[in-house]
Amino acid sequence: MEKKMAGSQKVRASHLLIKHEGSRRPSSWQDPDGRRIKATTRDAAVAQLSALREEIVSGRAKFEDLAARYSDCKSAKKGGDLGPFGRGQMQKPFEDATYLLKVGEISDIVDTESGVHIILRTA
Repeated sequence: MEKKMAGSQKVRASHLLIKHEGSRRPSSWQDPDGRRIKATTRDAAVAQLSALREEIVSGRAKFEDLAARYSDCKSAKKGGDLGPFGRGQMQKPFEDATYLLKVGEISDIVDTESGVHIILRTA
């Protein structure tokens, strides 16, 4: 008989990622020649993300619309939707932030090796 570990449930989230000069894996950059990302400091990425988060929280824009337009992740094509995932599948800071959110909540800025994110927990 298999026993499920507490906290092993999957979550579902969307995110908006802004990469910056310190982001890992340039091969994953959606910026073909890398010029825009190489010219973006972490502080500039945080400032841009903070402004986008404010647009969403204030109701002036929808998360999925801004993710589709601004996110530096392939998930932008799906409005930032990452689909369901469990523990150990994402970078730890991203995973921890997602599991702390209630469904429908948007995170503050989360720093990972990939860049800076805001996360919307969807399930």
